[in-house]
Amino acid sequence: MRITQVKKLDTVEAFRAHIHGLGVEIPIDDEVDPGGALSTSVSFSDTSAGEVTIPNRFAVLPMEGWDGTTDGEPTDLVRRRWGRFAASEAGLVWGEATAVRPDGRANPNQLVINEQTVDAISGLHDLLDPAQVTGLQLTHSGRYCRPVDAPTPRIAYRHPILDGRVGAGADQVFTDDELDELVEQYVVAAVLARQAGFDFVDVKHCHGYFLHELLSAVDRAGRYGGDFDGRTNFLRSVVVGIRDRAPGLAVAVRLSAFDLRPYTAGDDGVGVPDGRGPYRYAFGGDGSGAGIDLTETHRLFDLFTELGIGLVSTTAGSPYYNPHVQRPAYFPPSDGYQPPEDPLVGVARQLAATRELTEAHPEVTVVGSGYSYVQDWLGHVGQAVVGGGGADLVGLGRMVLSYPHLPADVLAGRPVDRRLVCRTFSDCTTAPRNGLVSGCFPLDEFYKDHPQRVALTKAKKQAKARLR
Repeated sequence: MRITQVKKLDTVEAFRAHIHGLGVEIPIDDEVDPGGALSTSVSFSDTSAGEVTIPNRFAVLPMEGWDGTTDGEPTDLVRRRWGRFAASEAGLVWGEATAVRPDGRANPNQLVINEQTVDAISGLHDLLDPAQVTGLQLTHSGRYCRPVDAPTPRIAYRHPILDGRVGAGADQVFTDDELDELVEQYVVAAVLARQAGFDFVDVKHCHGYFLHELLSAVDRAGRYGGDFDGRTNFLRSVVVGIRDRAPGLAVAVRLSAFDLRPYTAGDDGVGVPDGRGPYRYAFGGDGSGAGIDLTETHRLFDLFTELGIGLVSTTAGSPYYNPHVQRPAYFPPSDGYQPPEDPLVGVARQLAATRELTEAHPEVTVVGSGYSYVQDWLGHVGQAVVGGGGADLVGLGRMVLSYPHLPADVLAGRPVDRRLVCRTFSDCTTAPRNGLVSGCFPLDEFYKDHPQRVALTKAKKQAKARLR
């Protein structure tokens, strides 16, 4: 399959024609108005925090850092990244994945919030503009825990495909009593996040990490699995605890709104589904592993409203087992697979699901994802989506690593700096997968000159050699 790179679509007309040729829908405006939809404020309502106003429609999305200390504190590299979040002028900064306990980290250098680290994490909050609404993503990485050199997975249930990939066994399934303890650790982490100055915490339910996995725990017995009420018991318990012990702190959720079957590299390196037949473990899936059914996702949004949660960020799938669904890219990570579809198809899939949820749940303020791959046309697409009611905010992940001030440029009416536009090289993923720090090595001058760039180049060459 031949994929046309977005950077070669150098006019709105060319981009629109290409989208039409793919047979998908991605709205795009002819021009970006600096005083238009993206510049307007938007509010969300939370049972504890009340009405919270975000000054514009751009959001920095939470990403996983690989450059903290082994004790879970920020380093100068982390502080540099957060300083760039401030410079973005995005109205919402959804702070990066922060583990609620050390053994729940996805890598040895991920942030951890506890009594020893809270002051240093408060320093990250203090780097941001007071006008920005700021949150911290609370996480436990579940089957993708790697707090030291070797993986130490903890799982919600036995999975017929993923267990073999991560080496998980029956002894690594969380018991209900252990989950009671984990609920308490989330609540304690939220109390500390409030102490550090954050406006909200995200009880993370995405990307195959533990709480996302709980949503698909249909075969799990006990209080935290089985039917919908059991699979959402953890969320309800955490929210009740936060409301009681961290008054004034809003609660948000970043959610993989749908999932598909895990993929693997085929003989030609292109991604193919891993297995055939019915697939029970895709939350937001239709049971086939290949399609979407948002029935339970709508039900979860209704639960958010019951719990007084008014801010949700939608995403999809997992970077570990179907990255083309989660993070459309032209260039895959070195340990991934070539995309089985034009990445714009993946963008359209996320935009459509987000639109359906946004329209059906006007009481929830929704941050959309998947925008980085539209590249030069991000402002045009984002304005069309927000102006048309397809999402309330435009969320930016990878793009902020290469081009943090893109929101500021759009809001000021300045032209996009094409030299900084993220081209989805995936080095920001390949580097940490090889134990290196996270950053945009191709486009950020700081990381271009970073000593670890040499090691990254070597790792990429070795990966290519293995595929030959």
